Amino acid sequence: MFEADFGQHTAMAVLERQLAETEADPTTAELARELVSQVVAHRDTIDARIELSAPQYPVTQLARMDRALLRCAIGEVLHSPTPARVAIAEWVELARTYSGDPMRRLMNGVLGRIARDTSGA
Repeated sequence: MFEADFGQHTAMAVLERQLAETEADPTTAELARELVSQVVAHRDTIDARIELSAPQYPVTQLARMDRALLRCAIGEVLHSPTPARVAIAEWVELARTYSGDPMRRLMNGVLGRIARDTSGA
């Protein structure tokens, strides 16, 4: 998603290249394809959820890495069978690793709000 944000290649083309280079196992490859497909298909809705959950962080002003992380995380929380709590924990750790503590906090807050809103709690 990050590389595709530069506009040179589609997200699926980037993913397929990465999968070919790493020789990912079939299960991992299929999960990656599903996640990227969901994020691409629902990007407008995902971006709207970011704007609603964190209006002080407009999507267009987020760093590309942060935007890619949030989009993928929300895509997994909303459009995959992974339990929200598991997905949130994984994406919060990825945000800390790839973007730092401020993004970790933003990720946790946005995903927590979306999970609560989605579950009706």
